[in-house]
Amino acid sequence: MKEFISCEDLQNFSAAFDLDPRSQVAMDAVVENGIIASARNSAAAAKYLHAYSVNVESGDVCNQKQSGRCWMFASLNVFRLEVMKKLNLKNMELSQSYPLFWDKLEKSNYFLENILDTLDEPLDGRVVAYLLTDPVGDGGQWDMFRSLVAKYGVVPKDVYPESNVSSSTRELKKYLTTKLREFACTLRTAHEAGKGMDELRAMKDQMMETVYRMLTICLGKPPVKFTWETKDKDEKFIRIADITPQEFYEQYVGFDLDEYVTVINAPTKDKPYGKTFTVQCLGSVRGGKYPVKYLNLPIEELKRLTIDQLKNGEVVWFGSDVGQFSDRAKGILATDSLKLEQLFSTLFPLTKEQRLNYGESLMTHAMVITGVNLVTDENGNETPNRWRVENSWGDEHGDKGYFTMSDEWFSEFVYQILLNRKYFTAEESAQFDAEPIELKPWDPMGSLAF
Repeated sequence: MKEFISCEDLQNFSAAFDLDPRSQVAMDAVVENGIIASARNSAAAAKYLHAYSVNVESGDVCNQKQSGRCWMFASLNVFRLEVMKKLNLKNMELSQSYPLFWDKLEKSNYFLENILDTLDEPLDGRVVAYLLTDPVGDGGQWDMFRSLVAKYGVVPKDVYPESNVSSSTRELKKYLTTKLREFACTLRTAHEAGKGMDELRAMKDQMMETVYRMLTICLGKPPVKFTWETKDKDEKFIRIADITPQEFYEQYVGFDLDEYVTVINAPTKDKPYGKTFTVQCLGSVRGGKYPVKYLNLPIEELKRLTIDQLKNGEVVWFGSDVGQFSDRAKGILATDSLKLEQLFSTLFPLTKEQRLNYGESLMTHAMVITGVNLVTDENGNETPNRWRVENSWGDEHGDKGYFTMSDEWFSEFVYQILLNRKYFTAEESAQFDAEPIELKPWDPMGSLAF
């Protein structure tokens, strides 16, 4: 067996390609139209209808634009339904720029504290290299979001609207990351020069003042108190005056943040079902009430819990690998939405476990499940065949921004759901309360939705 590609190999590859007319047709199609358009299964749109036996009415689809805030959008889309219900509103949005401000501030502090915790770790070691890779990215998870809400509350979008920077965060991330890496260098250099922790933390205070200034310049100063005015479905005028973001959350959202927890499906040998996990160095609010924690359960349990919550009129935040077998234009998430195996004349046989183990898949995006279509078999058992998904990519895709997800796609590419723990069995509740196993920072279950 040769170690290199020879001229003879290239000739053989080329000859084999020329002998296969399917490959030549595929080449012409993909060169002209791209992979997704060429592989699209035209029958999928008729198969995955936007009709569901269980459906929770929700608001208009939002648009995260050029930012990685899907986890915030999905969480706020869950929250806003409570505001709409309590105030009899047809639609409303909670500010997505408001938690962005506090997330960047808290992540900056979290990063610098991690740098202080690892001062004696080698600079080229894996932990420090991981910390420096993306100190203040847009992505996140539910526990990070609820820690922000517990500390800072929420506000209507009218009170703290989008800015140029919040809608396109690339420049902010660039310059904030530049400063944070500089600050990491400054702290480690001062430590090497013999500075004590008190002196280093005093330096960090000045660094955080700089971060706050940069964020305020880019996003505007977040409100301490505000007045919000709107009209309900019946054109009745509403004024909510002189209220703090924390008070607004308590009075008009009111979710008990202690009760809403996440469950994952990670079918790998190092993560037994029925065990809880956390991730080293993952978080945002230092000293916050909600460290990252989730219970690993079989995928059928995630589906059961999701259906139970939907039937009770509550939508479900979830994290998935949205880029897998996804037809964005049609708004379809289904393993048979694209005929990739026929297009390339090759199989894609990796299992969910293998994809996680070999870096082929992880959670990349958070959305909201708002409905499910249940079919009944001859024994009276209900099983899902498709799910209704509220995305945050605007209303140009799918059904005015809503996607449909096949049940098989749920099995293969959904990794995390958020639910009220009252839907747990007694055994699952006890399992969740157990002390979590700590995973390495680079574990796939530590990935962030963006």
